[in-house]
Amino acid sequence: MNIDWTHFTPWSSLSGGIILGVASALFILINGRVLGISGILGGLLPPKAGDTFWRIAFLAGMFAAPWVFNALAPSELITTPQIDADTVLLVIAGLLVGVGTRYGSGCTSGHGVCGLSRMSPRSLVATVSFMAAGFLTVYLARHLF
Repeated sequence: MNIDWTHFTPWSSLSGGIILGVASALFILINGRVLGISGILGGLLPPKAGDTFWRIAFLAGMFAAPWVFNALAPSELITTPQIDADTVLLVIAGLLVGVGTRYGSGCTSGHGVCGLSRMSPRSLVATVSFMAAGFLTVYLARHLF
């Protein structure tokens, strides 16, 4: 096994994980809700009175964060990701993620971060399934195609 040291980012990954963990803990302590993006988005379809503003604000903040970061961060911290896939493949992948999220009753952030921390057996099964499917997909993509 070779480690791609150029793209190995343990400190930014660790800090991102810490931020996500703290945000998830604060969200459940303050709001009594799990910080799962699919649940937050799904709660808008159909919208419920009195439950819409915070969901829209959360999603708007999530989508605005990269632009705010690019505007405020020093240029040496900003990198442009390279995605080696065409638009059709990205759309198909996004739709598959959406179907899997619906089928699994939640997304990786909901199950993997919040569900596992609450010791939910359903979240453990879901997270193991997500990871196994990811490992299998990468293996097949790298060795068979």
